[in-house]
Amino acid sequence: MGITIKDIARLAGVGISTVSRVINNSGSVSDETRKKVLGIVNQYNYIPNNSARNLKITQSKNIALLVKGITNPFFNKMIRKIEQEIALRGYTLMISNVNDNSHELDIAIQETQDNNLCGVIIMGGSYDCTEEKFLQLGIPCVLVTISANEMVDPSIYSSVRIDDEKEGRRATNYLISLGHRRIGFIHHTPNENSTPNTLRYKGYLRALKENGIPFDPDLVAINHTRDDAGYKVGFQLMKQLYTRNRDITAVFAFADSLAIGAAKAVFSMGLSIPDDISIVGFDGIEMSKYYQPSLDTIYQPATEMALSSVEILFDMLQGGKSQHIVYDSVLLKRGSSRRLL
Repeated sequence: MGITIKDIARLAGVGISTVSRVINNSGSVSDETRKKVLGIVNQYNYIPNNSARNLKITQSKNIALLVKGITNPFFNKMIRKIEQEIALRGYTLMISNVNDNSHELDIAIQETQDNNLCGVIIMGGSYDCTEEKFLQLGIPCVLVTISANEMVDPSIYSSVRIDDEKEGRRATNYLISLGHRRIGFIHHTPNENSTPNTLRYKGYLRALKENGIPFDPDLVAINHTRDDAGYKVGFQLMKQLYTRNRDITAVFAFADSLAIGAAKAVFSMGLSIPDDISIVGFDGIEMSKYYQPSLDTIYQPATEMALSSVEILFDMLQGGKSQHIVYDSVLLKRGSSRRLL
């Protein structure tokens, strides 16, 4: 068995990502380190497993957009913008859905091999991407709405996202500022890994703690099925919440699609918004504006995030460094929340 990139890293006394930057001539590496790594590469006649493929990739104009949850209404606006921008640059975009049972980077690696990709954008998913997977991918990659964890070298990928925990805290603090104390949280598809949704939940918990409000698990409604999503789930979970908590006065739904379903449930139970129940959603999808009443929501700048992901990817394709952008969101107050007397 021949020498591997891990062996080279061990012999050189550096990290795998450093060896990768030397071999691919990307990123910042000192002259001394570069000389040492290349010396070991030459000594052992190391040939990267994907070197032949990389020669073809330089001629490729194929880019993949992998979406974890392609039916998510918030993603639709970003997908359209990314598709438009990549077409304007003369590249081919292949859009694929990644189901809940697959990992987005595993799919990206396979798609790279099958379709001779030169770059990939991954939308949605979790924060559990590993450094080894990025190195195995071997092409520029931009994560949108997520990032990798702090153990991954940030120079080997890029990301565009918001601070979901901070924004979840903002939404909950808004309801607290209006005098609400019995605030429900609607959660979809629990996941052991860190996701935007779990981070918003952490923001909810943090806001309660900071304001001295005891956490009540009965105020949290969780969807335990992966097959259902969106409006129907929000409708069902809102009914569950109200059945258990007749004294509930407000609900924070981690996505607008759930908030819309929750609002419908409120009306179906003979209640009104915001007189009986205040509701805040998340994402800022168009339908939340035209629902009656229009829903308060945490608005994510979808168009700006989509544009940044494409610009960063093409910068990386031309040898530019990785970038990590965290956008601010905006709390849109439209009338679905009221101040308690």
